[in-house]
Amino acid sequence: MNKVSSKQQKIISIMLSGKEMSSSEVYRNLLQIKETISLVTVKRSLSELTKSKRIESFGLGRSVKYRISELGRIFSHIDVKNYVSIEPDKRFGLRNYNFKLLKNLPVDIFEEDEKKGLEASTENYNKRIKNLPLAIQKKELERLVIELSWKSSKIEGNTYTLLDTERLILDNKEATGRSREETQMILNHKEAFDYVRQYSSQFQTMTRKNLEELHSVLVKNLNVGRGLRTRPVGITGSVYRPLDNVYQITEAVDELIKQIKKNRNPYAKALIALLGISYIQPFEDGNKRTARLMANALLISNSLSPLSYRSVDEEEYRSSMLVFYELNSLIQIKKIFIEQYEFAAENYTAKM
Repeated sequence: MNKVSSKQQKIISIMLSGKEMSSSEVYRNLLQIKETISLVTVKRSLSELTKSKRIESFGLGRSVKYRISELGRIFSHIDVKNYVSIEPDKRFGLRNYNFKLLKNLPVDIFEEDEKKGLEASTENYNKRIKNLPLAIQKKELERLVIELSWKSSKIEGNTYTLLDTERLILDNKEATGRSREETQMILNHKEAFDYVRQYSSQFQTMTRKNLEELHSVLVKNLNVGRGLRTRPVGITGSVYRPLDNVYQITEAVDELIKQIKKNRNPYAKALIALLGISYIQPFEDGNKRTARLMANALLISNSLSPLSYRSVDEEEYRSSMLVFYELNSLIQIKKIFIEQYEFAAENYTAKM
């Protein structure tokens, strides 16, 4: 994708509200945010953004108006902290599922320099795990599983500490003062990771079968219904409401599977799964956990390093995902994905 200038990015930000605007209206909005620019430059920028398919134009002559495209949303740069600081009902994000979003996800979801960085991390990872003694591999695998189970659960509000998680997984000792559900969530993460490793050949791409089976492991003994949900769900702190019709949910999952399957880049497959499952929310509960483990399953099946998310800030992760729900921008969550992949490739030597 061609990069946009800072002025063009400000135009995209103005248009994220979804309103249709003339060039003069865009110009006036820019002046309101004290952007020094001429109407001629605005018109030229709108023309360039239209050519790059980040905005769409319609009408003729002086009646031409512009609106943001799905591609414009996907690659828009958002001040995440500022956006989520606004009360949910006062935010200008999308309130309903965007049926055009998954269909318009580009194959080149990573920039060339990002792809080179991921490949360099993988090359480094492969060098580090080569000829490692089995005893070290076993210890490293245990560490990865413990840290993934802890952090992925913590993102969901689980209060187990890293030390608590280690004792539970290695010694089967439950932490005092923690609920049964919290304990079970940790154990389910370990079982799900083991399941992915055991059946890694079945995760070359995502299917309805492996998605539902992975979810079943993650919600085992947590009183969560299996299979695609038939009831509506809400997302705390967000105006976005996922689909509530099982037929539309089924179609959305099928579209996500199609998008993952057509992409040959394994890093892109993993990121699209992470975003898509979280966005569709196909299950009653456990959607984001399933998304993180499915992303790892796709990485492992392609002999890549899985993510532990150990160094991620939970609030930053949740906020970045919320921006994807409401504005469909994947820039920040992609940044987190890349950072966590680089971290994992550098810090673990567990051979999958």
